[in-house]
Amino acid sequence: MLLLGCIKEVSDYELVISLPNGLSGFVPVTQISDAYSKMLSKQVAQGEVLEDLNSLSDMYSPGTLVRCIVTSVEKSADGRRSIKLSIDPKKVNKGLTASALVSGMLLSGFVSSVEDHGYLIDIGVSGTHAFLPHQKAQNYIKAVKRGPDMKIGQNLNCVIVEVKNEGRVVRLSVDRSDVAASLATERQNWTLSNLLPGLVVKARVQKVAPLGIKVSFLSSFTGIVDFMHMDPEKSMNFSPDQVIKACILSIHPTSKVVRLTLRQAFLHPGGSPNQLSNDRMGAVVEESTVKAFYKQFGAIFELDDGTLAFARLKHLSKTRKSFKPGAFKTGCKHKCRIIDYSLMDEMCIVSLKYQIIEARFLQYQDIHTGDVVQGKVFALKPIGMQVKVTDGIKGLVPSMHLSDVILKQPEKKYNIGDEVRCRVLECSPAGKKLILTLKKSLVQSKLPVLSSYEDAKPGLITHGFVVCAREFGCIVKFYNDVKGLVPKNELSSEPISCPDKVFHEGQVVKVMVLKCEPQQERLLLSFRLSSKPAQEDKKECTPKKKREVKYQIGEMVDVKVLKKKDNGLEVSVLEDEGNVIASIPTVHLSDFVANCKLLWHCLQEGDVLPRVMCLHDKGEHIILSRKSAVISAVQEEQVVKSFSEIQPGMLLTGYVRNVMPFGVFVEFPYGVTGLAPKVSMSDKFVTDTKDHFVVGQTVIAKVMSIDEEKQRVLLNLKLSECSSGDSAAESFALLNQYFKEMKEIRNLLRRRGEPSVARGLCELVPGKELQLVVQDVKEDGSALFSGSRVTGLTVTATRYHLGDKNIVPGEKTKALVLHVDALTSKVYVSLREELLKQ
Repeated sequence: MLLLGCIKEVSDYELVISLPNGLSGFVPVTQISDAYSKMLSKQVAQGEVLEDLNSLSDMYSPGTLVRCIVTSVEKSADGRRSIKLSIDPKKVNKGLTASALVSGMLLSGFVSSVEDHGYLIDIGVSGTHAFLPHQKAQNYIKAVKRGPDMKIGQNLNCVIVEVKNEGRVVRLSVDRSDVAASLATERQNWTLSNLLPGLVVKARVQKVAPLGIKVSFLSSFTGIVDFMHMDPEKSMNFSPDQVIKACILSIHPTSKVVRLTLRQAFLHPGGSPNQLSNDRMGAVVEESTVKAFYKQFGAIFELDDGTLAFARLKHLSKTRKSFKPGAFKTGCKHKCRIIDYSLMDEMCIVSLKYQIIEARFLQYQDIHTGDVVQGKVFALKPIGMQVKVTDGIKGLVPSMHLSDVILKQPEKKYNIGDEVRCRVLECSPAGKKLILTLKKSLVQSKLPVLSSYEDAKPGLITHGFVVCAREFGCIVKFYNDVKGLVPKNELSSEPISCPDKVFHEGQVVKVMVLKCEPQQERLLLSFRLSSKPAQEDKKECTPKKKREVKYQIGEMVDVKVLKKKDNGLEVSVLEDEGNVIASIPTVHLSDFVANCKLLWHCLQEGDVLPRVMCLHDKGEHIILSRKSAVISAVQEEQVVKSFSEIQPGMLLTGYVRNVMPFGVFVEFPYGVTGLAPKVSMSDKFVTDTKDHFVVGQTVIAKVMSIDEEKQRVLLNLKLSECSSGDSAAESFALLNQYFKEMKEIRNLLRRRGEPSVARGLCELVPGKELQLVVQDVKEDGSALFSGSRVTGLTVTATRYHLGDKNIVPGEKTKALVLHVDALTSKVYVSLREELLKQ
């Protein structure tokens, strides 16, 4: 059966479609189009994400009208029917042949490939090649705002502009004005075998009845407009032979019954039906007025805001027996609740059932983590028990949560249909995921619900459950997948040698929060509920003593960012319970000058930096460093701790302290400094010292000479002189460290949920292949590019990296990412064949 539908929801693997008369169906991801299915198969076979493969949410949005064909109707365990659909043009347009194609026809098609001058469109007609030129697509692309190009698998309403070679070649348009003005006419020779939903026709009224009107159209066809698709007040105003505009909604394959709609939103193809505002869903309407009653179907009501709503017969009373038709005369008033919205009927779906009006939960959005809910056992499965909370809401109780103790034979305790009282552990409305627990200790707990790391304030006492007990301690889980560690020393006031013998998986425990780092999702807990607060009290009574801790140079500490300053970060040392304040200069965040600024930009207050090294501790002022090369040198004792230890020929790792016109001053850990004169700074000729080094830059220096009397050290910074021998290994180690830091920066940007430009930068790594469009070729031979993956970024290639290609603006090309400058949002690429082949 062919139907016109409207996309209601888009998920990763399916489209939920609103169908006429309040029905719903779904299109699996494999029923979009042949080209899209092939790309999915290719991705599965290769085991890696294809750049050209767009997700359903990238291509489809709720409110879009689509032509569907029913592929199957299945009955689920609870008696509900599941309608499976396809929007593949090969199935939807199967009644069409190449010879039947005529200009002016409105067809649905899919982008099957992107070409230089336009797009190849799959309209599902064998032996026909359909082409959409760029100029006929530009207005549409701008209007939908989904990037500069159409995507493979994207659904389109296409009007045939030109037919050549008896239908073997057709030219299309998706221009909104062309589509909206399209009308199915007798000249187009539509037949009952190829008639399509979504076509707008001029119809002539034949007969007017209470349940709808009978119309004729395209000279030989007859169809029905039912009461859901015309205004009940206007239904009796139609007169025989009156000409009206209508849109085809469905064609039954065997009875050939054609149903149509008179609703305005459908009379201009490419339009979109009116949507319901989110706050109305689930609303209780105290007084709704009956507009019309249809004894076999239900009733139409007018709600308090003037909109129309439909209630199916079964939703007009508690049971069939208690139903009283006399209560639904025109003008009668009833209390009802909005339970759904039918996009295809542009109507709310309501219920008058008392239990639905009074229900606490109607949709997944109404349920919150920690809520206690009543439900009925629906099914017992190996992974756990399915519980039906309401008609449209089902949840899962994992096996571990069926009881306070693990049940080996749950079927002996629970029967299908049993009423159960559960607590919500996790609820995700987007994925319709509801995880519940039946553990009595959790269901009856009066302690606060811990459902986010932000709520985990030190001193909070709450209930959780053990998910793992090992020699290092216990991992305890709470609501919304929040979990924390109880270290071995916090398990009990008495030492416990084997935690796994004392604690078991699923055990409900009372814990206290010791420390939480929400950004890192780190949570430290204790089972010792009474001893800690006593220590806290004691701490408050005694005034803070001046810091006695003295950090050794080279000592590694974990720190938390307190404040961002112009020249670096102010941090607190976690090992000393945050009482010790230190600073990390921006230049000491990395060995790589570019990364220093980038890390300073990405790090936020509250972030924790592990394994930072103490560089100086001068009483009140502690300087820390994250320079990997400097840390390695100290840990491997490749350092000098005093002037007397320095020997000519030594290779030492340090950092630039100052850049002067006559040379560079280099400082090493433990405070020893030396000078690299201008002649010993570089293998290249040095005109300006500032062109070669910047303050804070990590360097390897070779000791040339020592003046003990003046306590001076002369250094050499020439690369040719400062290698330990294996320069290739050293270079790769540095490069490896650089990429490691870039990965850390990308993770920081991702976690921040930064704007789309930053997210785009995260995805771009050196070596990634991109599909780009040439924007401009400059006088110096370099070029600028654009593309869907680089929106908001400046993408450039130097003359050398264009290879021997003569490119022109508008041309599509493949390119390889060479370098990403996240601070300036610049991406450097290469088009050279030898790089692309690798």
